[in-house]
Amino acid sequence: MNVDRRPGRPLFVAVKEAVREAIEQGRFAPGERLPSTKALAVQLDVSLVTVHRAMLELVASGVLRRGQGKGTFVHEDYAKRQTPAHGLRAGLVFHRESSLADPYHSQVLEGVRQQAEESGVDLVLLRFGEDPRNECQGYIYVNPFPDQLDRPLRFGRGVSRGRNEGLPIVVVGARSDRTGVASVDTDNVDIGASAARHLSAQGHTRVGFVGGVGTVSNDADRWAGFRATADRLGMKVDESHVIRHAGWRLDAASVGRLVVMLTAPRAERPTAVFAAGYYFALDTYEAAGAAGLRIPEDLSVIGVDDPPSAVHLSPPLTTFRQPLLKVGRLAVTELCDVVLRGEGLPQRTSLSAELVVRRSVREPSVVEPTGC
Repeated sequence: MNVDRRPGRPLFVAVKEAVREAIEQGRFAPGERLPSTKALAVQLDVSLVTVHRAMLELVASGVLRRGQGKGTFVHEDYAKRQTPAHGLRAGLVFHRESSLADPYHSQVLEGVRQQAEESGVDLVLLRFGEDPRNECQGYIYVNPFPDQLDRPLRFGRGVSRGRNEGLPIVVVGARSDRTGVASVDTDNVDIGASAARHLSAQGHTRVGFVGGVGTVSNDADRWAGFRATADRLGMKVDESHVIRHAGWRLDAASVGRLVVMLTAPRAERPTAVFAAGYYFALDTYEAAGAAGLRIPEDLSVIGVDDPPSAVHLSPPLTTFRQPLLKVGRLAVTELCDVVLRGEGLPQRTSLSAELVVRRSVREPSVVEPTGC
C-alpha cells in the first residue's frame, strides 16, 4: 500500500484511502482480517494514532467491521454495494441563518446524507466558510448567500489560503450563474408563478405575499415569479400586503404587521396570501387566527414545502412539494462526477415542484368590487 503524502493533507485521510484502495483492488477480500494496527503503522511508516483514526473512520463508513478480541475485518457487505465507496471527503457549508429545524434544510440534508452513504462519501459539516484542516476535495454549499461564493474559504493556521482554489463547488437549493460552479435546485421562479396562477384560477384579484427578503436566491426567485405573473394576470399586489423578513420565519414584529394587514376592512385586505415557505405559512395561519379570520372562508393561503405536519393543519395546507431529497442526492452525485470522473463542465440542474391541492385555498367569499 502506498500513502499519498500530499502537503497540507491530513495523514490519516491518506492512510484511510490507501487501505480502502487496497480493498477495492482485491488485496483484502470481504470478511478477511486486516493486519494489526501496529503492523500497518510499520508497513505504512506512520504512527499508531494515525492508523487508529483511519481505521475508526473506515469502520464508521461501513468499509470495515471490528470483532471484539478478534481484530478488524473487511465488511462482508462492502462488495455488495451497488456503488463502491469513493473515499471522497466533501465539506458541507450552511449559511449563518439556516436552521435544520426548517423542513427545507432538513430534507435537503437528508438527501445529501443518503447519497453520501451509498456513494461512500465522507461529509464534514463546516462552520461558515472554514475548512481548518484543508481535508476536503470538494464543497457542497446549501442555499448559500451570494457573497459566500465570492469569498475564498478560510483555512487553519499554516495552511495556504490558495491551496484549495479551484476545488469543485456544488450549490444545492439555490441558483448559481458562476462559471465552474455546479448547481442543483428547484425552479423557484416557477413556484411563485404557479402560486399566482392557482390563486387567479380561484378568482382572487387582491393578494398578499409573506416570505424572505431575497438574500438567498430561492426567496428572490419565488417573489419575482409571483409578482411578475400576478401583474400579468391583473392581480393587485399592494406594497402594504407584502411582508418580507430576513430568515426562515417571521419575527414577532413582522407577525404583528401581518395581523394589522389582515384586520383591515374586508375591501382593503387581501383575500389570499402566498406564503413562500412552510414556516411563513404557519405564521400566516397564526396571524389569521389573531385577526379573527377563517382559512379558507375569509383568507386563502398557499405555501411552499410539504412536511408531514402540513396535512394535519386546520385546514390542511395547499402547498408546493419540492423534491428536496432528490435535490440533495443529485448534489452529491454531481460532486462525485466532477471530482472523481472529471466529467466536463459542471451541470446546472433545475427540478419542478408539485402543487398539492388541499383545503386552504378556495374562491373569495365575496365578490370584489371592480377596480379594486
